[in-house]
Amino acid sequence: MLLTPSVWLQADDREDAEKAAGALAYDQEAEGYNIRAEMTTRTLEAKVGKATRMQLYKGNEYCFCIAVPKKSGVHITGAVLDLEGKPAGEILPVLDGWGFVLFYKPKKTGMYMIAVHQTDEGKRKDVPCAMATGYK
Repeated sequence: MLLTPSVWLQADDREDAEKAAGALAYDQEAEGYNIRAEMTTRTLEAKVGKATRMQLYKGNEYCFCIAVPKKSGVHITGAVLDLEGKPAGEILPVLDGWGFVLFYKPKKTGMYMIAVHQTDEGKRKDVPCAMATGYK
């Protein structure tokens, strides 16, 4: 099977998003976070956000390093949705808008949602979005 240029572009964009999230995670590793080996990469649509369910444990501090391809022009933001569905967490955005680190320390063990969406400040288009997770 031959790969078409559009498939190459999608693979390149996915790799760029993963490298960007990995760079954010590397910085958090230096701050004492244990970064999980697996990285989640999904398509973030222009008009619809993306939410990922995660089991979080009381007593741990979490960091979620989330990025889209730097060259995409897309700006993103997000939050942890607590057990009542309310936005929570402290966000540290990247100046150019292509990523952020979200910090959260749950008060209870349970299933939480990590929600990400595109902002009006950047271009609106479907892009790969990568997330690396750490805890301490």
